[in-house]
Amino acid sequence: MEVIGSGGQHVGTVDHLAIKLTKNDPAAHGQHHVLSLNTVASIRDDKLVLNIPAAQVAQEQKALSQS
Repeated sequence: MEVIGSGGQHVGTVDHLAIKLTKNDPAAHGQHHVLSLNTVASIRDDKLVLNIPAAQVAQEQKALSQS
């Protein structure tokens, strides 16, 4: 996807977008976790709502940490 400045000029091309979760949250077990933007369903009441269940997030993060 092309990235443009507020004046409409080309800035670059997106390589990757992700959400990095804080490692200080008790659910993070002291490690940063990264979620792809394609897992975001919506933002509701100041909360990021995913289109996958929490158990799947935990499973995928565990698999990544073991690779």
